[in-house]
Amino acid sequence: MLSTNKRRYAATAIAGLLAIATLTACEDKGSHGAGGRIRIGISGSSSDWDVLARKAKAEGLDVELVTFDDYSLPNKALAAGDIDLNAFQHLAFLSQFNAANHTDIVPIGATAVAPLGLFSKKYKSVGELPDKGQIAIPNDPTNQGRALRVLEQAQLIRLKDGSGLQSTPEEITDNPKHLRITPIDAQQTPRALEDTDGAVINNGVAGQAGIDPTGSIFHDDPNNPSTRPYINVIAARAKDKDNPTYRRIVELYHSPEVQKAAAEESKGAKVLSDLDPEALQAELAGLAKAAKAG
Repeated sequence: MLSTNKRRYAATAIAGLLAIATLTACEDKGSHGAGGRIRIGISGSSSDWDVLARKAKAEGLDVELVTFDDYSLPNKALAAGDIDLNAFQHLAFLSQFNAANHTDIVPIGATAVAPLGLFSKKYKSVGELPDKGQIAIPNDPTNQGRALRVLEQAQLIRLKDGSGLQSTPEEITDNPKHLRITPIDAQQTPRALEDTDGAVINNGVAGQAGIDPTGSIFHDDPNNPSTRPYINVIAARAKDKDNPTYRRIVELYHSPEVQKAAAEESKGAKVLSDLDPEALQAELAGLAKAAKAG
């Protein structure tokens, strides 16, 4: 039989364990975001995400959309825990960011492949571009490499054999029109249209600048298997990749209402993708391996 002191000690211990269990249960219940809120970083205003937020609210999920105007920020915010998910980048960009910043951000869902286009305010076709014309392209490694591929597919330049996803202007081996290709910040490419003969502009950046994404004089083919590294994704920290609430966000993104909004906003330019998380993560791992080998 327990003594009075021992009974008091046992009661105190049990009360403590119950308090810890209650606290843990509360923490688990709200583990999908601060105060139960899911903060998602996006680039610019997106009607598809507005629709998703409304659908999530109907299910009792509090989604807050956090808008970033600089491509370098959403991954930093995600890695720091300031947001829970982001949706602004393709796999190639994510691979490069992880390598450069020693982060472990992974895709948990696909959104779409957006074409990368060459735009001009002065000319209506690639053939009209003048000799020694100036072309602006994004300067971040992955979009710069893709922009050069766009110019190559338009038969304006040729890159050396074996050039990877992060090609640079130094890898141009043939430039029959002697184009002056200038890498600049991706967000500045729409403004460059005023002073250049053309600019390669990311789909999202074009939309933010009020440029019709279907109005390019040339763009790559989002249906081509070669554009798989450019599938845009919903990303999370690796430790959260199996979080059921975040997986539900991915499911909501692929609902008919959200997909319709995404298609309408891009005017049909984007090719929606439903590649599963495991395939996306395998693709990301392949890109990382290729980058190391290169």
